[in-house]
Amino acid sequence: MDHSIAHSEFFKAPLEINQFKDMPFKPLGNSGLWLPRVGLGTWKFGMPETGDESRVDQATAMHIFDRAIELGVTFWDTAPRYNNASGNSERVIGSWFRNNPDQRRNVVIASKVYGGMDGLTPNHCRLTRGNVKESVYASLERMQIDSMDMLYLHHYDPVTPVEETFSALEDLIREDLVRYLGVSNFTIEQLKQHQSMESLYSIRSRILAVQNQFDILRKEPVEYSGVLDYVGNQGMDFIAYSPLAEGFLTKRYLDLKLVQPGDRIFDQGMLAGLATPDNIAKLQSLSMLAKSWDLEISQLVLAYTLTLPGMGPVIPAASTVKQLESNGQAGKIILTEEQCLQIKQVVG
Repeated sequence: MDHSIAHSEFFKAPLEINQFKDMPFKPLGNSGLWLPRVGLGTWKFGMPETGDESRVDQATAMHIFDRAIELGVTFWDTAPRYNNASGNSERVIGSWFRNNPDQRRNVVIASKVYGGMDGLTPNHCRLTRGNVKESVYASLERMQIDSMDMLYLHHYDPVTPVEETFSALEDLIREDLVRYLGVSNFTIEQLKQHQSMESLYSIRSRILAVQNQFDILRKEPVEYSGVLDYVGNQGMDFIAYSPLAEGFLTKRYLDLKLVQPGDRIFDQGMLAGLATPDNIAKLQSLSMLAKSWDLEISQLVLAYTLTLPGMGPVIPAASTVKQLESNGQAGKIILTEEQCLQIKQVVG
């Protein structure tokens, strides 16, 4: 290899870069962490052969991760409790990193802590000092990495003192085992309680993101109503999980006669609640708009979601490379004001 040429090429790189593989990036809240507009949710990834109830096996996940790098979908979201608290989603990610160690710096990894995971006693759950730290140690080991880019508190803990949780988080950040913080499944009041503790610790312990459920059809769950607006006024980002309404906001459900056992929404008993006459009518209207703009329904939904005030990246799951490619393309779509207005008229 001619190192002089490589060295010369390196210095042709621009001083500032706002994208990777043509995927637009933006800062997370008021931080220096840049994330792609579309990330990858890995809650389906695991080891189905073990009975963990995952839906994407390791071989398929490896192909999805490979393609995600090529597309710039480099924000990967996981949690130890996914797939029956098996930790297998993290283990699958770890297998990919073991085979691709040179790609670690290109990927932003987010995981979570809360609930029984690496033990069965009362000390192996909640957001206690011991459980927070030990859970992070175990997650890093499963993912075969030295540091976690982002850690979410997966749920609110009504028992453990908030200052105890923050003392553990501060230790992890100081040790560079965790770099940025967020919360998930939090109400406004719960979020305010945690924000009130930030002034007692360093600026490194700021909460930068809230990951709650959101889709343009159902909006926020009632108990978390208003969090998106609140976050947008606090210098944080809202990160939507299930932005495609468990997959309902796709062309797959335009003809319900084709939905059979084996479909996740069908198998998990969610179809009746999602496929109401009103929702079907909205899905059909979105389908017509998407067709007229040469988009897939899912791409229209994700692109519109990204326009909402306070919204950070979205993290749709993907069970095939084709789904990942479609989702990734949505991150590059910029809707006009007129298009956004037409979508809003459909979904409210």
